[in-house]
Formats: sequence, C-alpha cells, structure tokens
Amino acid sequence: MAQNWRLSPSDFGFLWNECKRCFYLKAARGFYRPFGAFPKIFTVIDRAMKEQFEGRDVSELVPELPRGKVMTGKKQVESAPIEVPGHQGKCYIYGNFDIVVGFEAGGYGVIDFKTTEIRDEKAALYSAQLHAYAHALENPAPGAMGLKPVTMLGLLCVEPSVAERAPDGVYSLKGRSKWIPVPRDDAGFMGLLGEVLDVLGKPEPPPPGDKCDWCAYREKARAVKF
Repeated sequence: MAQNWRLSPSDFGFLWNECKRCFYLKAARGFYRPFGAFPKIFTVIDRAMKEQFEGRDVSELVPELPRGKVMTGKKQVESAPIEVPGHQGKCYIYGNFDIVVGFEAGGYGVIDFKTTEIRDEKAALYSAQLHAYAHALENPAPGAMGLKPVTMLGLLCVEPSVAERAPDGVYSLKGRSKWIPVPRDDAGFMGLLGEVLDVLGKPEPPPPGDKCDWCAYREKARAVKF
C-alpha cells in the first residue's frame, strides 16, 4: 500500500545525516528519540532577538538583503502531498519556521535564526530544512498557510560574545550577526526526497549511523544482562 509520509523539516538536517535508522523509526514507526535537556537561556535569547526583529525592515538587520518586513514567531506550514518521480509513495511537509520576510519588491524570504555561529561549510546541513519550508509555503495543503514565490533562503546567526553591565545594574549580551545565504536548489531537494522515500519504503529500518550514540546505547543495553 502506498504511504503518505509526514516529514518534519528540522529532521532533514542532523537526524537524516546522523542516523537514517533513527530517521526511519521516527517517520515510519512513530518511535522518537528521547528529548534531551535544552537550556532555558537559549529559548530566552531566541525570544528576545525575535522580538527585536518583528515588524522591522530586514535591510536594517542584514544590509545584504533588499527592503522587506520581518514577520517572526512560530508559523505552522503543511504542504500538499508531494509526488516524487519513480516512487509510489508520497510525502508531505509539516512543521514550524522561524522568520519570513515579505520583500517590498515582491516575493518572500525564509530565514532560520540561529543563536550561535555557524561555519559556512556547515550551512549545507540546513539547506534541506529551508527548502522544505519553501516548498510547503509555495505548495500548501488546503487551508494551510501559503506564500509565494519564495525568492530567498538563508541563515541569520547571532552568537553573544560580550557581556556588559549598565550603570543601572542591567546586564546585556552583545554579539555580531552573520548572514549566510542558501542557494535555491529545488532539483536537489526533490532528489533528497527520493532518497528519503527509498529508505522509508523498506519493510525494515536501515543500519544505524556510525556516530549515532542513541543506537549504540540501545545495542549495548540489549546485550547487558541485569
């Protein structure tokens, strides 16, 4: 029977590249990795930065970009079913994105906000995630949020590096921002979806990733006799 797999944009980066077995178990079997501890400070910084961005002209924040209004907050997207050539099964995108920009000259930009510095060579890990958001916005499911055309993708990275104390005793964190553009490559994204459907279409999960600590722990736990 042909499936219609629900795929999360955030899983296209680290989970898919780190361990296709864990990706399969989540998407095909509903078996999720345990959620790790996430320090509250990152959530606080992320929220404060987005409050600064909301409604502002993106060219004030990123001089490389044309004028356009920033809209932040968790925006939910869901795509119509995606048919990938050569595959009987389908998939659809479902998730929340960080920032969208409506450019004055027309079109939209999808930006992922990062509270850390990311090296240019690591930006490719987030390319599929951004493409997934763009596809969902341009090809929404009935009743879902839609915006098109999406003309720009990128990462806005801000890593606090300096702490300052004002005379009134209020502390602030400061850091430089870095804009990393992500080229649009729809053909490459569809090729990735083909690889994903190849894996999800198998009756059994693939082998664990070489560097997957979760799979290594499960295997060791099975071998231990208490």
